[in-house]
Amino acid sequence: MSKFLHTMIRVTDPEATIAFFELFGVKEVRRFDSEQGRFTLIFLAAEGQEGVAEVELTYNWPPEDGEAEVYTGGRNFGHLAYQVENIYETCQRVLDAGHTVHRPPRDGHMAFIKSPEGISVELLQNGRLPPQEPWASMPNTGTW
Repeated sequence: MSKFLHTMIRVTDPEATIAFFELFGVKEVRRFDSEQGRFTLIFLAAEGQEGVAEVELTYNWPPEDGEAEVYTGGRNFGHLAYQVENIYETCQRVLDAGHTVHRPPRDGHMAFIKSPEGISVELLQNGRLPPQEPWASMPNTGTW
């Protein structure tokens, strides 16, 4: 028998990534620092999903010279998906925090946003809401 544990993404700014995930109710549940390995593992989960469905953020500490590693290609990862109680309110929080809603929830059901590292995150409405403005006529922005 298999059990899903987590998905890992590499990050260069852990605090920015944690703040991004908090916009749709996914919070830090535990953290592990390895001085010897020079990395930090931060586990995030939606309420009630701790130990069931988690995202592991891996932060590899910058080399001694201080230059941080850069990760690219977030889109080829695919995406993470989270169900939300009100997709319109969630997308508005994302916009208010300075992020882009790349695929707006025109249908009242689905939207795509990206983490600071370019990882696509699908937001799915719990059920369906009727289409409403400004979302219904908002165009896609960039890739998602």
